[in-house]
Amino acid sequence: MRLDDFRSSGNVEDRRGMGGGGGMRIGRGGIGIFGLIAVFAISYFTGINPAVLLGGYDAVTGGSQQETSAPARTGAPEDESGQFVDKVLFSTQEAWTDIFQEQIGGTYKPPKLVLFEGGTVSACGTAQSAMGPFYCPNDQKVYLDTSFFDEMRQRFKACPVGEGACSFAQAYVIAHEVGHHVQNLLGILPKVNQARQQSSDAESNELSVRTELQADCLAGVWANHTQKRTNFINQADVEGALQTAQAIGDDMLQKRSQGYVVPDSFTHGSSEQRMAALRTGLASGDPASCKL
Repeated sequence: MRLDDFRSSGNVEDRRGMGGGGGMRIGRGGIGIFGLIAVFAISYFTGINPAVLLGGYDAVTGGSQQETSAPARTGAPEDESGQFVDKVLFSTQEAWTDIFQEQIGGTYKPPKLVLFEGGTVSACGTAQSAMGPFYCPNDQKVYLDTSFFDEMRQRFKACPVGEGACSFAQAYVIAHEVGHHVQNLLGILPKVNQARQQSSDAESNELSVRTELQADCLAGVWANHTQKRTNFINQADVEGALQTAQAIGDDMLQKRSQGYVVPDSFTHGSSEQRMAALRTGLASGDPASCKL
């Protein structure tokens, strides 16, 4: 994956290394350490993503906690991982600005992306590294601890490191969260959240899966559009992203964590579903192909 044609997005909030001001609130006014332990225990044995249990998960959250972290550093990140995220975010801004104008209609308003370490607070509640990246519609920000990329490579074997294809796989993860922002701008997320509140647990999870698969497809649309503009990826990059989609499918994650699969608890979709959704967006470049 080549980053030569990408500039700084101007929309990254860097809260890394900010100590208590940018850290997660635990204790009075927050979930509490014992509550957090209970959440992760429930998650382990049920296969439900801990972020769903914490009420802070990307597309489907409806929390109202206000952000109270210290002001983030301004300007483009200076470290390699921060610059990578910044440039990928720029590419999504460029692509979706064009797509909104040419295919959807209207003006694209890009999200902010918050870089943090360990934990921070968002308008959707606590953000913690264990949740993985997520999008908060209440403040229209993507939250990312880049240590998730190490987890992808080392724990989940989500991309073939030796072939140098991890960069696009990581960009796909960012583009997936930006896909949730697109859904929010189009009014999809509010409708899904309302429907989930009126549904059974199984129906609610199914709505979550459909929402996540659409975000995978929208990530593919971004890649298609950006490829036509900059020719920034090759086939090995695509295979790395597909391998990532497979590795972070709910069935694969549940098999790895508990040895068996509970389809009714899926929140993102199976490996096959996630790969198929990404392929659809990659092939079409058309957001209309990304059905909910």
